[in-house]
Amino acid sequence: MTQASQPEFRITLRAVLGFVVYLFLNFLILFASAGTLKWGMAWIYFGVSILASLLSRVIAHRKNPDLLAERGSYRQAKDVKSWDKILVPLVALYGPLATIVVAGLDHRFTWTDWFPLWAQVLALLVGILGLVLASWAMVENRFFSAVVRIQKERGHRVCRSGPYRWIRHPGYAGGILWYLITPLVFNSAWAFIPSLASVFFTLIRTVLEDNTLQAELDGYRQYAQQTPYRLFPGIW
Repeated sequence: MTQASQPEFRITLRAVLGFVVYLFLNFLILFASAGTLKWGMAWIYFGVSILASLLSRVIAHRKNPDLLAERGSYRQAKDVKSWDKILVPLVALYGPLATIVVAGLDHRFTWTDWFPLWAQVLALLVGILGLVLASWAMVENRFFSAVVRIQKERGHRVCRSGPYRWIRHPGYAGGILWYLITPLVFNSAWAFIPSLASVFFTLIRTVLEDNTLQAELDGYRQYAQQTPYRLFPGIW
């Protein structure tokens, strides 16, 4: 390993370990809120989530070895938009955590019990499609950063392949699907409140990021004209 690659390797390793710890904490928080480990759908939910997350990062690292280093160093990244420093924790941390806390408490105290098993299973299948879409976007786009910034030092350019042929922000589209199915999988109507808040902040971030890219990234405005939909083909 060369001296130049050692810092990047350390950042990548730290990013992967940090993400594993984050998933594990989510796991603990959900079951602590529920007050039980006997919750089959929750085990399946986290199994799918962890498997998809690890596989996507392994594949992304093999295709674009510097991507995880970019994502792992987002706290030290330059030129991050000020508004994104506010939106990132809302979208990626506080919203999802609030959703699983509410879902766990709902399961413990049976505040709502509205959704039949078939609806929970169907929601999970839809969520898997969302994870596949988001993972595909990350694998395809070498500039799939954790924060909104123009990565000049990495030769930032427009990604037009994979799911980007149909929508401009497939990663957000997949994430929104996952946010929406989570309350259904956990059979918690109350969990829709923080889940929909996460969707709302993701939509705001989509608009702001798209405006930034059109203003600052060469070729993106033309790409936006050729690919008119941000998240949902035929809708928006």
